[in-house]
Amino acid sequence: MPHHVSQPYAYQRRDPSEPDWRRMPGWHDVTAASWESPQWQRSHCVRTVRQLRSVFGGLLDESFYADLEHDRAERATMSMLLPPHVLNTMAPEAVPRGPGSLTAAFYDDPVRRYMLPVFSDRHPTMPSHPFADRDSLHESEMWVTEGLTHRYPTKVLAELVSTCPQYCGHCTRMDLVGQSTPQVTKNRLELKPTDRNTAMLAYLAAHPEVRDVVVSGGDVANVPWPRLEAFVTSLLDIESVRDIRLASKALVALPQHWLAGDVIDGVSRLAALARRRGVQLALHTHANAAQQVTPLVARASRTLLDAGLRDVRNQGVLLRGVNDSAERLLDLSFALLDEAWIMPYYFYLCDMIPFSEHWRLALSEAQDLQHQIMGYLPGFATPRIVCDVPYVGKRWVHQVSGYDRLHGISYWTKNYRTSIEDGGPEALTRAHEYYDPVHLLSEEGRAWWRRGARTDAAGPLYAAARGR
Repeated sequence: MPHHVSQPYAYQRRDPSEPDWRRMPGWHDVTAASWESPQWQRSHCVRTVRQLRSVFGGLLDESFYADLEHDRAERATMSMLLPPHVLNTMAPEAVPRGPGSLTAAFYDDPVRRYMLPVFSDRHPTMPSHPFADRDSLHESEMWVTEGLTHRYPTKVLAELVSTCPQYCGHCTRMDLVGQSTPQVTKNRLELKPTDRNTAMLAYLAAHPEVRDVVVSGGDVANVPWPRLEAFVTSLLDIESVRDIRLASKALVALPQHWLAGDVIDGVSRLAALARRRGVQLALHTHANAAQQVTPLVARASRTLLDAGLRDVRNQGVLLRGVNDSAERLLDLSFALLDEAWIMPYYFYLCDMIPFSEHWRLALSEAQDLQHQIMGYLPGFATPRIVCDVPYVGKRWVHQVSGYDRLHGISYWTKNYRTSIEDGGPEALTRAHEYYDPVHLLSEEGRAWWRRGARTDAAGPLYAAARGR
């Protein structure tokens, strides 16, 4: 092909660099040794607007801090918890030039948009969908023991902890994970960790149809390493378990944790044991923007692979204003693949949690994006865009059974029964609904929703969002 032929997307390998944290007044004197310490990162997490101001000082206008305070009081479903590494990936190329000079770049930044949402980000008239749910995937309904979700025939999700080193604004487990906010009083895991883990292992030993265990939370980076290693070792003792996936956004948000010597040594032990027993051990992480793939993240990922992990994969979330274009999705995918050897795996449609409408894309937009990114990446590294349908599970966006675009309702079926369904045949033919954001519909479609056609089941969070 002639080199002069233009393409809709032009691949160019980028030379990543670690943003200079010293550009922030609060970190001006932080050494490289401190920055690369997981203990320093954790102890200097930003949890309040006051702490954010101490880092950025006058580089952000007071109007931004007020916007953030407004969101904390009326919209936020997640408490604020941001390691310095995360904050340092926001507006990484903006040069401080005096009071307020970072404000515009900070507002526009894709990482800021989902890790530190402000009130003006939210949709002004319908911040929540009428069917938004704080447990939008109904995972707790499918708990077979506390924290163990058995939704798919051969796979389970094991939630070992309800905290993370960092909190994403769009967290799908906002009903359980993190500290309570004015909008959401969080549920709590009640069993002691040892009792919860024992119950999970007993269930898995008694159900040999389960071969695949996702060990998550929260984030496994918040599980003390000896406890996590003991749990995974016990999983490896169960003959029917053949795949184990550790879920940790901290690989991109707190890579210092995964570079710690005791953690790498433990991963090496688990990986060697997994190989001897013929089990695949991998780690799944969560990056949504190319600028998050810094040299520290790349070093952490490659070190884990060198320690013997089968793979490191990325499960991002499709978010408006963050990665809602083919260029941004491809930039991120190439950065993951080229620099960090992380496999671009999935992009999920943002789940229907409260106050998330400004992030969510319509199914048709996701289908268009899937088409636009095809043909650029290697086939094995081309991410699949999926919709996690309530009571169904992950479905490729082109697997939809029916799509009412006027009212923004898509219909999905599945080819298996979940743990809460009986043996009747209707489980395999029932159509489950998923909803586009109402504000993206035509005026006719929006009017249909305004008439209350679908709002009879709206919960208190929706009513609060609408000021009722």
